[in-house]
Amino acid sequence: MLTTESQQTRAIDPAVSRPVVEKENRRIQRIALPLPVRVEVKLDSDLSWYEVTRLNDISAFGAGFVLKRPIKRGRLVLLTAPIPRQLRSFDYSEPQYKIWGLVRRCISVGKSVNEQEYSIGVAFTGRKPPEGYLEHPSRLYDITHRDDEGRGFWSVTDADLRADDSDLPKDLRKQTRYFIPEALKLEKVDDAGNVLFSESTVTENISLGGAAVFTTLDATPGTFVRVTSERFSVQILSVVRSSRVGPDGITRLHLEFIDRFFPLEGVVSA
Repeated sequence: MLTTESQQTRAIDPAVSRPVVEKENRRIQRIALPLPVRVEVKLDSDLSWYEVTRLNDISAFGAGFVLKRPIKRGRLVLLTAPIPRQLRSFDYSEPQYKIWGLVRRCISVGKSVNEQEYSIGVAFTGRKPPEGYLEHPSRLYDITHRDDEGRGFWSVTDADLRADDSDLPKDLRKQTRYFIPEALKLEKVDDAGNVLFSESTVTENISLGGAAVFTTLDATPGTFVRVTSERFSVQILSVVRSSRVGPDGITRLHLEFIDRFFPLEGVVSA
């Protein structure tokens, strides 16, 4: 019996497509691969920090690892690692694979306050960061969909109105800053979480994602500071974005809250 061309095509399609599907599934599947990875985080256009750790797992579209410092969900990070060729989407012959990723998970897995570690999960967004990121690297993003027609990277958009925008002019800020004195305890900590210096102070202003606080601390941009509110029984790891001396001669630290938002509802309604 003769068969038509379309019937012949249907007959061989499963055999032809199965390897393609299996190959794609392998690229999506997370593989336990403890390779060294360099994680770089930009705090602003001039300041960044990095940490070298090992991957817990990886696919062509995302990875998981543990850091000693938290990274706010919605931040972009640059990963550099010797990823196997079959898990890459570009730079197949380069010894190191550099790819941008969006932080989707940051969970504390430390055994104690002084032994904090954070489980980080990122979704790969491509070879380059989004347009405008380098001018405002503190911007937060969210993912919209994965580009199945291209290289499979996640597409991103600006995060909601609760995103951090402390580096923008006041008239462009999305978060509302409240100029109220909120009592806080500041602790300057090293990379291991050890307390180097502490003081009690109050805020000059505060928002969901950051605050300006009066201080006597000698803290340069990039310094990690633990903020404690006894009133709300909350501790927030923060990073110093900048400092300034006011007309009264008192130094203010501009802090970005990293691992959680401040419970601002209690402040505003108080």
